[in-house]
Amino acid sequence: MSMAFHVRDPETDTLVRELARKRGVGLTEAIKQAVDAELKRDAAEPTFLEKLHALQDRVARRPKSGLKADKAFFDWLSGQEDD
Repeated sequence: MSMAFHVRDPETDTLVRELARKRGVGLTEAIKQAVDAELKRDAAEPTFLEKLHALQDRVARRPKSGLKADKAFFDWLSGQEDD
């Protein structure tokens, strides 16, 4: 089953027509190619969790300093200092 949709945004219409003209294809094919390319690009990008895990691994590989955290300093930074 096929569903039609209409582009009501003039800028989008202009961009689709330009892509179709440059590629020598119809409007539907231009939209199909553009969406397909974007989906493939998204699939090739690491997900947020993959990026987060890579960052966690990078941090975990750093050598430990052996220094103790200064609780009073961090409390002061967060506005939680005791009076």
